[in-house]
Amino acid sequence: MSGPTLAGSKPAQRTPKAPRPAPKERKLPRGKFMGWLRHHRGVTVVAAVAAAALALAIGTQLAPKGDTVRLSVHNAGPEGARALGEILGRHGVSVHTPDRFSAALEDLRSDSSPTLLLYDSNGFLDGQQLAALMAAAERVVVVTPRLETLAAIDGSIHQAGVVPDAFPALDPGCAHPDAEAAGQVTGQRGFLYEGGTTCYRAAGSAGMVAVSDDGRLTVLGSTAVLGNDRLDELGNAALAVRMLGTSPDLVWYLPSFEDAAAAGSGQTLDDLAPGWARFLGPWLLLVALAAAVWRGRRHGPLVFEPLPVVVKAVETAEGRARLYQDSRAVDHARDILRAGLLVRLSGKLRLGPGATAEDTIAAAARLLGRDAAEIRTLVNERPKTEARLVAWSQSLEKVEKEVMTR
Repeated sequence: MSGPTLAGSKPAQRTPKAPRPAPKERKLPRGKFMGWLRHHRGVTVVAAVAAAALALAIGTQLAPKGDTVRLSVHNAGPEGARALGEILGRHGVSVHTPDRFSAALEDLRSDSSPTLLLYDSNGFLDGQQLAALMAAAERVVVVTPRLETLAAIDGSIHQAGVVPDAFPALDPGCAHPDAEAAGQVTGQRGFLYEGGTTCYRAAGSAGMVAVSDDGRLTVLGSTAVLGNDRLDELGNAALAVRMLGTSPDLVWYLPSFEDAAAAGSGQTLDDLAPGWARFLGPWLLLVALAAAVWRGRRHGPLVFEPLPVVVKAVETAEGRARLYQDSRAVDHARDILRAGLLVRLSGKLRLGPGATAEDTIAAAARLLGRDAAEIRTLVNERPKTEARLVAWSQSLEKVEKEVMTR
């Protein structure tokens, strides 16, 4: 047994200390933050404009190099010719891509036996410019030239129509070595020419490729043969390489609006504009951004405003029907009735969202025990008059009621 204890004495106990609350992060109240923005509005606008300009500059530097010009060796899209440019480079051909007429003429005169590819789809060059290019180049390949361009280059070759749609691929049909080695090429959306030696004929003596008598000029009536989209089809790549890879230097020239000769001068609108005009665009952009920040703020929360009139679905349907009747849109009304019928039947028959019209018709025929061809003929009918449209819709409604009651 334990001895007696002193009266009023208690064993000492330690009470655990309550944990200290974590220090709260000091946050700027929303009202003070908005007040700070309003007070430093000018600094905020300048910082936003500087950030946007920096992001634009970084995006421009990081963007992939290239262009979207049709038949450009820097265009990797379907209508570009980047694939052909790389193939020619692997075969030891130096591809020069001048952007001005003077640069193209300089490249032709500085190289030995150069080949010129000319694609002037808009006819920017005049007769004197074309004559200068022809004199400086050893061989010239012109792609789908305009009538004026072709007449200025060589009067013995002229257009003779387009390749018919019935000839998606064309056979060489001539004794030219390039055509014989390449074989069939794409003929879609091509043009035909007469004069000189013609190859890839669709009908008669006109062909999609025409070679002058001296062999210096080759007229190609299709951009698809050189484009990225169809370069790997048939003998397109072989024909393109043989036409453009005969010399170590190839000048790939696509004239632009800057080459257009106006009153004997090659000056463009950019050249004629005063020096201060180049700063006008950025300044207007800065003013527009400042105005948007100044006047584009919201003045309060959005207020819900109920519509003054609730239109019933029946009235909407009748209104649309009257519009179709006034415009005599029989075909459009037929398409809407047919689509609604197939959707409702598909839901009733539980065919799922992927069911086609044929699946719905077949399932309805099995349920009703009728011939699927009869129901298909009815559903796919195209009424020509309003009276027949009404009778046809009543027949559809009868079929729908039979399915719904099963």
